[in-house]
Amino acid sequence: VRLVESGGGLVQPGGSLRLSCAASGFTFSRHDMSWYRQAPGKERELVATITFNGGNTNYADSMKGRFTISRDNAKNTVYLQMNSLKPEDTAVYYCHVRSNWLNYWGQGTQVTVSS
Repeated sequence: VRLVESGGGLVQPGGSLRLSCAASGFTFSRHDMSWYRQAPGKERELVATITFNGGNTNYADSMKGRFTISRDNAKNTVYLQMNSLKPEDTAVYYCHVRSNWLNYWGQGTQVTVSS
């Protein structure tokens, strides 16, 4: 299993970023996918989850209305569109999948929200 995130960077408050996670090594279209994030000194937290067919999504309360998770099963890629970014969104963002009772993570992509 391999998960490779991209799209992070430095953005001003109120700005937007779109993260991507390219997946391989498992049957992507049969697995729910998630985004997590971890800020300095804090525990890793769930950001959003999307079901295997994209039919259902769930978000942490603080991200509802600002973040959108989506996927393209033809491209084996999951996305996280982040709008109205706040300084408290600064974190490393990780892609996650649970496959065969094991948790897999990407290497993470840094998102920094600062003026």
